[in-house]
Amino acid sequence: GRPEPLPDFGGDNRDQRGYAYWSALWLAQCYRVAVPGAVLAVATDWRQLPVTTDAVQAGGWTWRGILSWAKPNARPQLGRYRQACEFVVWATKGSRTIEGESLQGWWLVDAPRDRQHQTQKPLEVYRDLVRVAPKGGLVLDPFMGSGTTGVACLMEGRRFVGVEMSADYIEVAKRRLASVVGKDEQQQPVLFGMENSQ
Repeated sequence: GRPEPLPDFGGDNRDQRGYAYWSALWLAQCYRVAVPGAVLAVATDWRQLPVTTDAVQAGGWTWRGILSWAKPNARPQLGRYRQACEFVVWATKGSRTIEGESLQGWWLVDAPRDRQHQTQKPLEVYRDLVRVAPKGGLVLDPFMGSGTTGVACLMEGRRFVGVEMSADYIEVAKRRLASVVGKDEQQQPVLFGMENSQ
């Protein structure tokens, strides 16, 4: 039979104006708590790409570019082009010291088929993304979902703080993080959840 549908998550039905305004608010809060030179990475699809770049700048960040993830296994659409790419808008809190490794700006990776979240991203892509933070650096994911960013951080030697409103996804993230967390106290992720008001 068909697998059980994945739980819904809030906020995915905003129009572009509402999305831009809401995003500028939370991006400004991320800017407030980030260290100078911190990197921001915001995943988006083609529909919200233009307003995401605007919201990033409205939140105070210095926009640096767009990274792309191409999905060879994207669903075909008769008479149209496949929507085979997703994007990451990246920015910094002011200037950034030029040091560290040269990181890839695009990926050719299948979308996960064994997803635990409706918009789950490939671990391979996120392991690359978190490497922009220094070893032992702290990564904040204000929309943790199923915990892919956290798993990537633990695998790449970065510390992680995750925030999630959905009780369902907090449990999924806890399980995924527990499967990779080590005994080292420095590696323990910090998760913040909010009770669902429904």
